[in-house]
Amino acid sequence: MGMKSRGMLSLSQLEDKVRSGEIDTVVTVFPDCYGRLMGKRIDGEYFIEHIVRSGMHACKYLLTVDMDMEPIPGYRYANWETGYGDFHCVPDIRTLRMATWLEKSALVVCDVYENLTRELTPVSPRSILKKQLAAAADMGYMVQGASELEYFIFEESYAEAHEKGYSDLTTISSYIEDYHILQGAREEPLNAAVRRHLTASGIPVEFSKGEWGPGQHELNIYYADLLEMADRHSIYKLCFKDVAWQLGIAVTFMAKVDEDLAGSSCHMHLSLWDAKGKENLFKGTEQLGPVTASDLFRWFLGGWMSRVPEVMLFYAPTVNSYKRYQAGSWAPTGLAWSYDNRTASFRIVGSGDSLRIESRIPGADMNPYLAYAAALASGLDGIRNRIEPPPLFSGDVYAASELTQVPRTMRDAIASMEESTFAREAFGDDVIGHYLHFYKTELAAFERAVTDWERSRYFEQI
Repeated sequence: MGMKSRGMLSLSQLEDKVRSGEIDTVVTVFPDCYGRLMGKRIDGEYFIEHIVRSGMHACKYLLTVDMDMEPIPGYRYANWETGYGDFHCVPDIRTLRMATWLEKSALVVCDVYENLTRELTPVSPRSILKKQLAAAADMGYMVQGASELEYFIFEESYAEAHEKGYSDLTTISSYIEDYHILQGAREEPLNAAVRRHLTASGIPVEFSKGEWGPGQHELNIYYADLLEMADRHSIYKLCFKDVAWQLGIAVTFMAKVDEDLAGSSCHMHLSLWDAKGKENLFKGTEQLGPVTASDLFRWFLGGWMSRVPEVMLFYAPTVNSYKRYQAGSWAPTGLAWSYDNRTASFRIVGSGDSLRIESRIPGADMNPYLAYAAALASGLDGIRNRIEPPPLFSGDVYAASELTQVPRTMRDAIASMEESTFAREAFGDDVIGHYLHFYKTELAAFERAVTDWERSRYFEQI
């Protein structure tokens, strides 16, 4: 199972590298509600002498801010009335790794705890995923997963893109480059650097390839247990942005960067294994069309599919996310499952120990901790309640108007989560209340905005 990860560090290895001067900084991070990594750069010696034992503190407002770091009123977890105190960040030493794209640096991911109770902060994304993984472990399951992330590369630097208002940017390719080796070579200054840095930093890489857009690429990393995969996913995005910045170009993980271009997805793969990670529990003897699988597979798939509308916000967290769901675009529109069919929202892949479910619903903008937690909670609910999936679908899902459709707007997704008993039972009222406020704040910011589209359409003609 798994693949040995070069670049992971034990505490004693870190001590040796700090003592020799190879490392002098430990980037100490945790994910916020968007999935961005927040934290501090800590002197190597100070990290070893103090942070390993005592952790670090950060302000609670970091779980209640918008994209621009503005503290947003209305959260119960932290607000002006409570004084925006601190939470306690405890490094998960199992995540300690080299960060070879940064000079003399290591990186570690923290869990977030409440100062007074010393319990995991319920609304922290990593805590939310750990709760679902504990539920799976209680049922005797270990969960494996993988993220397939797509992104667009632009010739402008981040500073230049900002100066241009993120408009009229130049993709690094002028044509669709799906599997295109010639164009891929021109993008190697970024993609090859990231492949090498990730592999040397505890995140084994499988491959990179051109995607179905000019300047659009995909880089896939090896599967892992679900918490490790969520950590890898977040570090992967950080590494890409750091390296792009160093090269004077830009990369974006927006779900839909342009209405005329393909969207960027995060195809999400999941499988259930026995507690020791030795046997894939999805394999079985039941014939489901071309799929040979177990009852657990069928029920997990049924639960995952049936709960999509209620937790859609965790797969599609921004207003922009919903622009991706267009017919004929490689993004899903109808809720259906099929074997190796890229028009389906759920694509079954592999056989035997490689049998897994791929959801094509999440975009590249997803917070991996929340998206994996939503998928796992839904699948476990399916097992507990023996939820049957719909019949296997054959053909073009885009043409099947009778199917239940993937939610098309953030407002619809908010309404579905707000009405969901399942979501509240799976995640808790405090978590659902927190994230509903978070997503409503995001939607309200968009609804106040006057866009370039509106000006170009209405300025003279209305």
